[in-house]
Amino acid sequence: MGVVYVVGAGVEGQEGFGARALSLVQQAQVLYGSPRLLELFPKLLARKVVLHDHDDLSELLQESNRGDDEVAVLLTSGDPLFFSIGRSLLRNLPKDKLEFVPNVSSVQFAFARIKEPWDDAVFVSTQGRTLTDIVDRIVANNKAAILTDTQHTPAAIASELLRRGRDGYTVYLCEELGGSNEHIVQTSVQKLPQLTTAGLNVLIFIKSYEGDNVSFQRGFGIDDGEFNTLKKQMTGEEARVVALAKLRLQRNMILWDIGAGSGSVSIEADYLLPEGRIFAIERNAEYMRALQQNLNKFKSRNVRVVEGEAPSCFEDIPDPDRVFIGGSGGNLWEILEEVDARLAASGRVVVTAVTLDTLVSATDYFENAGYGVDVVALNVARTNAGTDYKLFEACNPVYIIVASKDSGLG
Repeated sequence: MGVVYVVGAGVEGQEGFGARALSLVQQAQVLYGSPRLLELFPKLLARKVVLHDHDDLSELLQESNRGDDEVAVLLTSGDPLFFSIGRSLLRNLPKDKLEFVPNVSSVQFAFARIKEPWDDAVFVSTQGRTLTDIVDRIVANNKAAILTDTQHTPAAIASELLRRGRDGYTVYLCEELGGSNEHIVQTSVQKLPQLTTAGLNVLIFIKSYEGDNVSFQRGFGIDDGEFNTLKKQMTGEEARVVALAKLRLQRNMILWDIGAGSGSVSIEADYLLPEGRIFAIERNAEYMRALQQNLNKFKSRNVRVVEGEAPSCFEDIPDPDRVFIGGSGGNLWEILEEVDARLAASGRVVVTAVTLDTLVSATDYFENAGYGVDVVALNVARTNAGTDYKLFEACNPVYIIVASKDSGLG
């Protein structure tokens, strides 16, 4: 077998094929494809081989190794290199034995139907992903198109968004695109679980800002008063800014925020990690509501909440490049041992402490573990606008412990 021509079918049946695609199909001596696609050419004399899924390539691969000159065409849906069989083919055959003839994908067709640009959208296939991963991608972007399946249904995706308090989207449910039963409905995250949906569809989420104050996304160093807090469990603005500077964040890092409280550090870090991932870890159920409210208010994209006791809740989250510890719940030593085991070789940890006990315990641990250690004592005084005279009121000092695993603190 020579070159395998991988031809994409449009969503409108045989009418969706271009002239070159039809010419290749007519020349085919062997035609591979799903039953639905092979039925588009009932009169074609080529030998037809049914492929039931993207991994069903055994016969094609066997024939490609025989060295004959049969003209082979493989039919697939839309663009063969967009969540399709093209990836499997490239893993198993040399590039010079493949030629791709793309067509309009179902996602392109869906955006055309709803009359929305799609060059700024993120595309997610649910295959091989967890529900958590899928929703992480949605909340991290302004526009997302999801190719759903029977396990990761529109209702399940919407329910997870609602659980996280992320409901600020216009939603388009696109089913049976291009067919006689085509069905497209504009809805909301709240209403989506109530709809009866097909097993496979394109689900489009477009973030809506109507009525939202998005000015908070423009700056660094958010005023403390903008956060919803419970019992003032929050790293204050000045300490927060210094701690984030000491973390030396880079745009695609993974950050653990342990003892997240109101989420102020995670929310500020979200602006500094546009391609990163942040895990806001909090054990206190009372604080979770304020944390979720703040994440929603500030439209945080890359923050995932992890509810549980540290360090036992670390098991299911990826290893960090950076760690911030704002609260330890009395488990500081155990937390630091687990952080040390999981932290990247060039990783950095920043701990804020308001007691000498925490300061001494943290510095002792890091020095014994061979980290480079630096400590900043931050003393902040603020004017009180409620008095007749301009007087400064001192805040409690905050100790910022900076520990570098590679012993360098540059």
